[in-house]
Amino acid sequence: MPIATPAASVALEGFELRVLHLPLVSPFTTSFGTETIREVIVVRALTAGGDGWGEIVTGAAPLYSSEYTQSAWDVALRFLVPALLDRGTIAPEAVAGALAPFVGHRMVKAGLELAVLDAALRSEGRALGEYLGAVRDRVPSGVSVGIQRDPSALVDAVGGYLDEGYARIKIKIKPGRDIADTAAVRDAFGTIALQVDANSAYTLADADTLAELDRFDLLLIEQPLQEDDLVDHATLARRLRTPVCLDESIVSAKAAADALALGSASIINIKAGRVGGYLEAVAIHDLCRDAGIPVWCGGMLETGIGRAANAALSALPGFTLPGDVSASDRFYTRDIVTEPAVLEDGHVRVPTGHGLGVEIDPVALDDVTVVRETLTR
Repeated sequence: MPIATPAASVALEGFELRVLHLPLVSPFTTSFGTETIREVIVVRALTAGGDGWGEIVTGAAPLYSSEYTQSAWDVALRFLVPALLDRGTIAPEAVAGALAPFVGHRMVKAGLELAVLDAALRSEGRALGEYLGAVRDRVPSGVSVGIQRDPSALVDAVGGYLDEGYARIKIKIKPGRDIADTAAVRDAFGTIALQVDANSAYTLADADTLAELDRFDLLLIEQPLQEDDLVDHATLARRLRTPVCLDESIVSAKAAADALALGSASIINIKAGRVGGYLEAVAIHDLCRDAGIPVWCGGMLETGIGRAANAALSALPGFTLPGDVSASDRFYTRDIVTEPAVLEDGHVRVPTGHGLGVEIDPVALDDVTVVRETLTR
């Protein structure tokens, strides 16, 4: 299901980049660390027809990914933004090709592409969801729950999210915080839709431990092994009844095709930032849909910019499992958009306004900006 009608070209005049520090409502702990402040880069594409916004979902340190704030900032300003400005006028569908000579840095490329795409669609009066091929006006919302102090605290946290109406619970696990935590949640809440996320914390030597999770009737186990362990994931998948879902391993449509060919996964988590942009995300969606593989949209603690884009992506027909498109207040007391995502009967609405369908709150944005730079033609 390729993009039916390409977006208009835009005449680029410049790009503004900002590093933001957004305080989190509560600490978010995974197998690779704890965040209390979300450091993220937002991008504004300055065009002759108006501005567009994007989000570079790197973190402060290279823990989830090899990309991180300072590397993203440097490569964007030194190489990627100048390459786009040299083009002058460009269509969003051409951004990936223009940046292809530069190896890697997919999160930066995704943020720049989204800003160009938002500007182009706003100029045409088109919504991102319509452009991508959305078939729903709202999407079921799952929530990602970080590792808590102990299983009892985890049960309390999960109970709070269930009370709010979230349609699916994902808990983070790591060695020593896996079986007991999962058992506690399953015992406390019965047959809720539950999955676990290891963020690459295990090796094939842990297969017996991971097999113990089979008894909890989980939707899936996400990224149990290292991102380059496609062969070991295939071996592990044959050992488990629980479906194996890949996240960090899926960096492109080709990586997804390789994983499916090897039998490394039976479900795929699509994160637009991780794969280099929303157009590559659609390509992965199409590949998986044709192969009968369920997909869902993962989250990177996005601001209202990335959250709106993720909602639009999640409304495509192949997204058959609830994703991590939670309400903004799951992470932030104050978002940087005027109408943050909210939870309605376990769902988040897909914005229908032009482009991303959200407007920036300039005061909120300025309040959390710690660095700002603009490059112009």
